[in-house]
Amino acid sequence: MNQRDQLLRDFLQKCAWADADRGVLAGDASFRRYDRLKRGNEAAVLMDAPPPQEDVRPFIRIGDQLCALGYSAPRILAKDVEHGFLLLEDLGDSTYARRLAEGDDEESLYALAMDVLADLHGRTDAVPPGTPAYDDERLLTEACLLTDWYMPAVLGHEITAADHEQYRALWRDLFPVARSVPDTLVLRDFHVDNLMLLDRPGLTACGLLDFQDAVSGPVTYDPMSLLEDARRDIDPALIRRMKQRYLDQLPHIDRDAFAASWAVLAAQRHAKVIGIFTRLCKRDGKSGYLIHIPRVWRLLEQSLSHPVLAAVKTWLDTHMPQEQRTVPKP
Repeated sequence: MNQRDQLLRDFLQKCAWADADRGVLAGDASFRRYDRLKRGNEAAVLMDAPPPQEDVRPFIRIGDQLCALGYSAPRILAKDVEHGFLLLEDLGDSTYARRLAEGDDEESLYALAMDVLADLHGRTDAVPPGTPAYDDERLLTEACLLTDWYMPAVLGHEITAADHEQYRALWRDLFPVARSVPDTLVLRDFHVDNLMLLDRPGLTACGLLDFQDAVSGPVTYDPMSLLEDARRDIDPALIRRMKQRYLDQLPHIDRDAFAASWAVLAAQRHAKVIGIFTRLCKRDGKSGYLIHIPRVWRLLEQSLSHPVLAAVKTWLDTHMPQEQRTVPKP
């Protein structure tokens, strides 16, 4: 038994779950893993987030905040912050992704999620103390994952320092546009794999997962993440209806500013995701994400059609023309 296994056993012993049956629940693109613990009719979820790669404190801070605001995040039943273990409330298996695959009504699921976001974004107390800002440097670093990982993988060489600096400068000019809407708590990975359908009333029927990377930033980010999903196609008519549903609940948001902010952050996120999926393959040996790259390129190109992104579109057309926007080889 290695040291981490012993630490895990000690943690389960302290919180009186050492005798539970344990099975793998999920892994993700990080170093975290989740196990489901079962004993009789009771169940809980074990988060194993090994430091120094992972830090459970942001998850605790955001989870406590969401629960305090009345949303359905997993309650924390026990914790070992130093060693990166949390025992969490088990919200079950009914992820949005699973419900959609089984034929549940798409409109009602997305409407519930958009209503949760509109409610959260209408609060003045949404952001807990200690939440980092989605500042320009963070946004820029993410946008550069496209140039740092994807482009060398496909082109076979690095771009020049001058070209890279021009790319960075174009993004810096766009970030004020992204910030032309109010700030809120941005959960950052708000999509169907991280949402649950629960047997609870009202907005609490939407369970929230995977929010440890939350930041303070523009209200447009999470609705965009949900409706421009890297992993599934969504009917454009449904997207239009969901945007309108959200905006109807927040009439103080300027519509043109919202559309421009959405376009900038969508392009930024899609550039980031293409880079991340490439990095997962090249650095971490996880090639399964590559299947989504054609879809994410389509979403990125769609975002680039907004006039505010004309300069970034020109740069990409010059340095990464459409015929070169291929899937990297594993």
